[in-house]
Amino acid sequence: MSEVNLPPLPPTGGETPGRSIVDIVNKQHRELLDLITRLDTDPGDKKLASVLVATASRHLCAEEQYLYPAIRTAVPGGDDLADRELAEDQALLNLLKDGSITDAAAAIRRHVAADAEELLPMLEQMVPSDDLVRLGNRMETAAEAAPTRPHPATPSTPPWNKVVDPLVGVVDKVRDVVTARTTYTRDL
Repeated sequence: MSEVNLPPLPPTGGETPGRSIVDIVNKQHRELLDLITRLDTDPGDKKLASVLVATASRHLCAEEQYLYPAIRTAVPGGDDLADRELAEDQALLNLLKDGSITDAAAAIRRHVAADAEELLPMLEQMVPSDDLVRLGNRMETAAEAAPTRPHPATPSTPPWNKVVDPLVGVVDKVRDVVTARTTYTRDL
């Protein structure tokens, strides 16, 4: 049985392919910080703000599905850490929903610092590398299926967020296409 409550893998005869959840979270954090830096130089750029909102929404959703449950399971005192992060994420989603990009940018910076300084190093120490890669694979999939708009009223803990988030994500993606909304950095 996995350290973070993942189902067993069939024998593959080698390493689990993919990237660690730590690497994926760090990459997403760098992308968010880059978007904030770009917005600092051009605060009126609506497309850039839209991409920041979509990127942050996807990121937070994926963390709620896989990072925080792993923290709860593998890290001593993980329940308190995960609850604190969930509360901060809810506040951040509300800022994004209200359109307060400046306040949201400051909250994203705090979020990135807390993850980098506290959560990710603990997770790396407590969880075997194969499980980190398996979590990373799941997190990447969750981020792609996640909503592109903030939905602070949706469930933020498994199992319900794993059911609701992809459904809300489909609705958001349809709305994005209909409104020609930019949601990825590569489309700027």
